[in-house]
Amino acid sequence: MTGNIRYIKNRIESIKSTKQITNAMKMVAAAKLRRAQDRILKARPYADHINQMIKILKYKGKNSEHPLLCTSSESKEILIILTSDRGLCGSFNSNIIRQAMKYIHDKKDTDLICIGKKGADYLKKRTGRIIDTYKGIFNEMDFSVSKEIAAKILNFYLDKKYSAIKVIYNEFKSAIQQNIIIKDILPITIFTADNEISMLDYIYEPDQYTIIDELGKKYVNIELWRMLLESSAAEQGARMLAMDSATNNATELIKELTLYYNRARQARITKEIIEISSGAEAINK
Repeated sequence: MTGNIRYIKNRIESIKSTKQITNAMKMVAAAKLRRAQDRILKARPYADHINQMIKILKYKGKNSEHPLLCTSSESKEILIILTSDRGLCGSFNSNIIRQAMKYIHDKKDTDLICIGKKGADYLKKRTGRIIDTYKGIFNEMDFSVSKEIAAKILNFYLDKKYSAIKVIYNEFKSAIQQNIIIKDILPITIFTADNEISMLDYIYEPDQYTIIDELGKKYVNIELWRMLLESSAAEQGARMLAMDSATNNATELIKELTLYYNRARQARITKEIIEISSGAEAINK
């Protein structure tokens, strides 16, 4: 009985330590989530303006032959997979990996670029299609890394090695909701209604082709950056939720073990009292 009580007490102390860790990780994730949300809010106006300008250029129909707007004759694709570098974020990574595996199952001409350690480690063991990996970029979230990746995929596409560049990532909706999105990033496909485009004509300087070229590259840069920010925010939201659930579970488990500990301790005390009473009664006789 004594050993059992000691084991329960040690178990309670261990769970209390774990609870402190999960609670601290929840608060850290909440702070990182706020910073990630601020970055997204700052990036959206710039991205929206570029999108609107490309809509105007594309749907004016004067220069739709630009390679960034047209499909290539090459059949191969690149799928960029955004996962996290660390775990303890619920089903954040497993959902992305599952969707990516489902997507490439019947697409034999799809190569992979993995951003995030979890996806890279998993897919490296199960596919031979990874052409590049990026790990640790979510620690600092440096725009220069996003530009480097964007420049690489632009070169792949403009050299006509691939017909399309797609990205699969977790889109951030709220701390408790993330949506898995598979989006075409190249060629640039922007859907719009006719009433969203101004009927005014424009004078282009230097020329429409050059403007599309410059805006298209900026579009790829900012879209990839926005997706990285979305994925980062979604990761922190998922981690915050997972650590909150772990903290609550630890609290409940501590309550259950404390109740069991008190019962076991009471049973031991009762047994000792009975033994003392029995011994005293035997002496009196």
